[in-house]
Amino acid sequence: MNLYKIISFLSLSLLFTACSEDMQRSLAPVPNAFGKLNEIIIIADDRIWEGPIGDTLRYYYSAAYPILPQPEPIFDLRQFTPAELDKDPIRKEFRNYMLLSNLNEDDSPTTQLMKADLKQERLDKAQNDPNYTSTVARDKWAKNQLLVYQFAFSDDDLIENIKKNFPAVAKRVHEADRAKIEATIYFGGENPAIQAEVADKMGTKIRVPSDYNLAISNDDLIWMRREIDNINSNLLIRKIGYTDQSQLSKQGIKAIRDSLGRAYVSSTLPDTYMRINDIDLPMFTSIKTLNNKYTLEARGIWEMVNDFMGGAFISYLIHNPEKEELLFVDGFVYAPGKEKRNFMQQLEFIMSTVEF
Repeated sequence: MNLYKIISFLSLSLLFTACSEDMQRSLAPVPNAFGKLNEIIIIADDRIWEGPIGDTLRYYYSAAYPILPQPEPIFDLRQFTPAELDKDPIRKEFRNYMLLSNLNEDDSPTTQLMKADLKQERLDKAQNDPNYTSTVARDKWAKNQLLVYQFAFSDDDLIENIKKNFPAVAKRVHEADRAKIEATIYFGGENPAIQAEVADKMGTKIRVPSDYNLAISNDDLIWMRREIDNINSNLLIRKIGYTDQSQLSKQGIKAIRDSLGRAYVSSTLPDTYMRINDIDLPMFTSIKTLNNKYTLEARGIWEMVNDFMGGAFISYLIHNPEKEELLFVDGFVYAPGKEKRNFMQQLEFIMSTVEF
């Protein structure tokens, strides 16, 4: 071996020796976060979780998802202490975490973990700014991971912060879940034939999953549905002329849905038809903007008259001022004996892709 080769060999040996630790760290595989939809892993001391703070958290985050035949929580919660988290590396690879801490408890393992993550600048801000009560981080232990830190300097203040922050935190978690919902819905791609049918007859674009089929397609209505494992998911679209503001009311959207249910949706028994059941549970309406269009949203439960069938629905009545038209888009599920929250969220995602 000549002198040049010896020097090169020694140089490379020194380089790899000096950088081996950094290279091992950089080349180590970073796991992708996993977990169920609507699941939040709570990192908190048992004292926090089992006391009034945990009760407050469950009151808000485990409250009933809006309008389902049987109650299902908005979020599924699981709690680990920092010690339990460290016992199993898999517990650090979930998608959504929430850390709860009274920052005055210096001997608390969760407080110690939170202080290490927040650093002194944020801790000072929390001490001096009464409005700074939570923060968000990403990808601490795995890719596509969301971590929400909620903190205060007393138990009472932490309870108040949980109440105050709930809408924003819930929205943030739902936004983080959207990518998983989309990947689940469109795992097999989209259905271009149905999308072309909707565009032609309704003047509307919508992302239809590949596993949906046409049940009805005429000048008045397009009905798409998917039937898998005794779960029947349905989408209805109808175009309606706009005459006056009264159509965009609770009574107006109920009349449209009930008329379509009576005309098109029945079971195998004679004299059956679908209608809204707003006696056992109320139908809620709200105003929203969908792709820059004024939209009336309705949520409730449906029943089959003269048969023992029912389920949840969500309806949009969208105003198109350019053509003085209304677009009625409805999603409903029939899944006897099964939880329906995630299926309703999937329908809501598909419906949110509607554009004139």
